[in-house]
Amino acid sequence: MASVADDVDGRGSGREINLPRDYRPSPDEPFMNELQQAYFRGKLLDWKDAILRESRETLNQLQIEPLREPDVTDRASSETDWSIELRTRDRQRKLISKIDAALRRIDEGEYGYCEVTGEPISLARLEARPVATMTVEAQERHERQEKVSRDD
Repeated sequence: MASVADDVDGRGSGREINLPRDYRPSPDEPFMNELQQAYFRGKLLDWKDAILRESRETLNQLQIEPLREPDVTDRASSETDWSIELRTRDRQRKLISKIDAALRRIDEGEYGYCEVTGEPISLARLEARPVATMTVEAQERHERQEKVSRDD
């Protein structure tokens, strides 16, 4: 059994919830029960840890291997590679704020519910995109409205 603390930043209940190793949220159980909340909290925390670990590795690489290629073409290629890497890290930095917001929603009991309609977001969607804040239908409507306003 995996143990997931139900306490992030001191705001949770402080209890530990034991999740079976093979636990997956099921539509047969009450939506966003303690097990589901602990499962998604663990998933979000693991994701955040992986992003932070990759960022540290990138930073270490940048410090260890400065760009010193004598050939102009090699240097340009390396600079392009690092530029792409840094853009990726910037996107991941923004993702961390979404992960933190999802963790706050778990603490506040709002996680898993659409911010537009208040309806439950499907478990499959949350499994694929744990930071989702809208149902697929609400997200599609939102994207159509954005497209229409951009076209105007």
